[in-house]
Amino acid sequence: MAVITEYIRFSSKGNAHVIDLTPEISDKLGKLDIKDGIVTVSAIGSTASITTCEYEPGLVQDIPEIFDKLIPEVSYNHDKTWGDGNGHSHLRASLVGPSITVPFKDKELILGTWQQVIFIDFDNRNRNRKVVLQFIGE
Repeated sequence: MAVITEYIRFSSKGNAHVIDLTPEISDKLGKLDIKDGIVTVSAIGSTASITTCEYEPGLVQDIPEIFDKLIPEVSYNHDKTWGDGNGHSHLRASLVGPSITVPFKDKELILGTWQQVIFIDFDNRNRNRKVVLQFIGE
């Protein structure tokens, strides 16, 4: 059984910026010498999350809007401690979580027709981001 670690690097805009990672994950999987297994996709950083949803313009707009309602950008204890104004970013990322695991078979991710793996940057500024992929399989 092989364990292979890959990375995806990109810039994000913060403020619940949603990025579809599915094409890059599929591309990296296609280049590996394993065909069946799982891939764990993890955001590196405490103000970003990984999840799945249908990556389409309406949901890309709905995601920041719902988080503005659920966890508004107000002063949190974190902000008082660090003065960086991103307490809401940490809370939002904690709610969604940093990683997911997706199975694959015959070098194809097993996802629903309208299901993509997305990265959400909850920070309050532009960032250079890195996501780690760990493929386990044979």
